[in-house]
Amino acid sequence: MTTGVSLLYKQARILCTALSSVACVAMAAEKIVSQETMQAIYEEVKTPYKVGMVLLPEKGEKIDNPCVFRHGDEWYMIFVVFDGKGYETHLAKSADLVSWKRLGKVFGRAEGTCWDSAQADGWPALLDPRWDGPNTLNTFDGRYWMMYIGGHKKGYETDPLSTGVAWTDAPSAVKQWTRYPKNPVFSPSDADARAFERKTIYKHYTVEDPTRACGGRFVDFYNAKQKGVWRETIGMAVSDDMVNWRRVGDVPVISNGNPAKFAISGDPMIRRIGDVWVMFYFGCGWKRSGAFDTFACSYDLKHWTKWEGKLLIEPSEPYDATYAHKPWVIKHNGVVYHFYCAVGDKGRGIALATSSCPKRGN
Repeated sequence: MTTGVSLLYKQARILCTALSSVACVAMAAEKIVSQETMQAIYEEVKTPYKVGMVLLPEKGEKIDNPCVFRHGDEWYMIFVVFDGKGYETHLAKSADLVSWKRLGKVFGRAEGTCWDSAQADGWPALLDPRWDGPNTLNTFDGRYWMMYIGGHKKGYETDPLSTGVAWTDAPSAVKQWTRYPKNPVFSPSDADARAFERKTIYKHYTVEDPTRACGGRFVDFYNAKQKGVWRETIGMAVSDDMVNWRRVGDVPVISNGNPAKFAISGDPMIRRIGDVWVMFYFGCGWKRSGAFDTFACSYDLKHWTKWEGKLLIEPSEPYDATYAHKPWVIKHNGVVYHFYCAVGDKGRGIALATSSCPKRGN
């Protein structure tokens, strides 16, 4: 009798294990974005028409990280300027997304010997994620928010870099954003810093997720550099109030290339097309020479399917022959605008590619 019960028990366990395995496979399959959907996303976001440089550096400058949004009846671009000493954050304005006028500095380096006294490189947070939405910045707690990287060492992206939070009541105004007094909120020296982010932390992109599928109201993606071999990968964190952040997972959500060699996956920028989250990001060192832009897709912001097809942007013109990277992608009046950092014969500046020939004054 005992033997018979034991046999039935073993058979039941085998059956349950088999059913669990099938369920796990099914669940995993639900998290993978099909190639048909990935192809459809590519067809929607591709921008084969290169307009050219839309914001050029002045003498002694390097311009980087375009972040474009609509406020009122105008378009604005937050971008960063390297002046030979370090980063600071500036603002430009446009009526048609093609012709841009610089307005001035909106976020400068901290005074004295603070942790961010040499670098102040910021990006607006909470852009309306809807692909066919208004491309405006959403508020939380009555404020517009910014994540920025700062450092106390002069130079071009000199390690280590940490992350601060700032806010304003007028993102279109040429005035200093307000720093959160308890900055930095992320640092490579944090006790809970993961192995892939213990050298430096770079660019952030923050979205609001009402489903809280990742464990918080706000989900932040950022690229970071590990110690040892230079590798940048993209990790994730969550928050309920934009200032207190919790890292999610032990490994990056996006990683490419040979783990033993130089490779970058960086500068994530996220939109929502239908029920698919699309992460635009740049790569370097693992697909071709130079830097380029590509994308990945997800249904839950946690599991990402990487696009393996044609690159969205890559070096092809004299002005972006070295690097064509760091995407900011929006759609307006049926036209997709892909802003990126171009490095070539005109220095480091901001270039634009579109899905069709854009009309000025739109």
